[in-house]
Formats: sequence, C-alpha cells, structure tokens
Amino acid sequence: MAVSPRPPRRKLDGILLLDKPLGLSSNDALQKAKRLFNADKAGHTGSLDPLATGMLPICFGEATKLSAVLLESDKEYRAQVRLGEQTSTGDAEGDVIARSDPSLLSKAELESALRSFLGVQQQVPPMYSALKRDGRPLYELAREGQTVVREAREVMLSELELLEFGGNGFAMRVRCSKGTYIRTLAEDICAAAGQRGHLIGLRRTAVTPFGDRTPVSLEQLQALSGDFTALDRLLLSPGQALAHWPRVVLDEAQAAAFRHGRAIRLPGLVEHTRLAVNGPDGELLGIARGDGDGCLKPQRCLLTRT
Repeated sequence: MAVSPRPPRRKLDGILLLDKPLGLSSNDALQKAKRLFNADKAGHTGSLDPLATGMLPICFGEATKLSAVLLESDKEYRAQVRLGEQTSTGDAEGDVIARSDPSLLSKAELESALRSFLGVQQQVPPMYSALKRDGRPLYELAREGQTVVREAREVMLSELELLEFGGNGFAMRVRCSKGTYIRTLAEDICAAAGQRGHLIGLRRTAVTPFGDRTPVSLEQLQALSGDFTALDRLLLSPGQALAHWPRVVLDEAQAAAFRHGRAIRLPGLVEHTRLAVNGPDGELLGIARGDGDGCLKPQRCLLTRT
C-alpha cells in the first residue's frame, strides 16, 4: 500500500508557552510540539532538567530570532527541598553522601539563611550540569567519577520566599537571573542553615514577561492534533516577548529602511538603549540599539510572512 506523502512543514511565527512534563527533556518536549504544529522551524529558550516541570517558551519561525532575549530573562521557580541528606547529584537521583538532623533547624534559622542569598551571588555550577569542558558535558565526566574545577558565575537572586517548612523539608519560591542552578542554591541554603539537603521537586512558574500566562500542556496540544486553526490560537505574537521593553514606532519609509538593515536617524535616542522596533501598524520589526549620534541601528530584523 502506498504511503501518503507527508504534508509540507508549515511556516508560522509565534511563541508557545509549553508546560513541560516531568521526565521529558526540554529538547524532546520541543520536538513533540514542533511535530504537533507541523512547524518548519522551532527552538526553546532555556533548558529545564527532565526532573523539572513548568513553563518552557518555544519559539516558531521568525520568533526564534528572539530566543536569546528570552534566554536572558528572569525566571521564577517553586522548589521542594528535602532536609537531612545531601546527594551526589544535588537531586533525588543521586546517592546520599552526607547527612544531618533536620529536627535541629528552626523556621527562623532557615528564613535567615534564605535572606542571606538575596542579591548578587557567586555560584559554582554543579558537576551534574550540561556545561562543557573540552567538548564534553560535565555530567558525563561526573558519571565517570571525575571532578573538575568550575569557575563561579555571577547570578542575581531578586526574590526568595519560604512557602512551606516542616518535617524533613521545605518549599521556596525563587526569582532569579539566567544561569542560576536551583539544585546548587538549595544545597547552599541548607549548608548556610547548618544542614544538608537536596532538591526533590522543581517547577518553573514564570519567565519574564510571561508571568501572568498559563502554559499549555502536551495533552492539550495532542487533543487538538490536526486542527491547526485551534493550535495557532495558542501562540503569542513575537512582539509579546518584548512587551516590557521600551519601543519606537517607525513610519512606512523608516520601516522599509529598517527591514533592509539600514540605520534610521531619530533625534533624542538614548545612547546604547536597546529598543523594540514597531512598524506603523504595530507589527514588531525587530530589535535595535540607539547610538550617540541619534541613529537607530538594527540588531535583529524579523521578516514579515506573506
């Protein structure tokens, strides 16, 4: 029997806020969403561990040009931590390597430890991470029993809130900059409180600027399989990724020049300010930066689908 030819990939531009399920890698979740939308081009904007769930923005088409912007955005998490045991991986998958007595820890002591981590911190990435050394992920080296020196990296913890405390664990809300390892943060907070601990649950609840949005599950997408009209209604426009940015609106002639990568003279621009650039109809044209001579210099131009 002849096999029906596969329909051509669809060219679509937009952002899907996917609720990544437990146990699935970010790339696997991306590929499932890409297949369901039959999209020609897609990319995610910052990995979640397989053991983590929650908001994973997926960019389609021209929106992939904004992936770096979303990668740099602040993230918010709800983390569940078990006290009394430190593991080799910092989470529930590792072997227990040290123990403590959680009954000795008070809520006040834990809250004090949390407060001490607010602001700019120097964080050493864990060995069980996707960072690479000589082309190999650190987690591969860790599984071979190797430990290599990792340089501390600057991260910003803007909010830390204790949500639950009792028994042998606690839950906390974390708002942080990109590159923050919540497993490491959990271990460090426990150590500052005189305890051992490891992460047993992690959910990403927000990515700037989508904090008020509810992500869509794979089950919801699968229920709409083949109904591209309904699926496309779930997409946000590329411009919504820059909703919190300062912006400039160009007229028709300026917009045409911008699309061709030409600088636009706009007196009054603040030097080095990064701007979202819109056309006269409100459509996002791309990203630009102001220079000291009053010129708007394109950095990323989005192509309009016709």
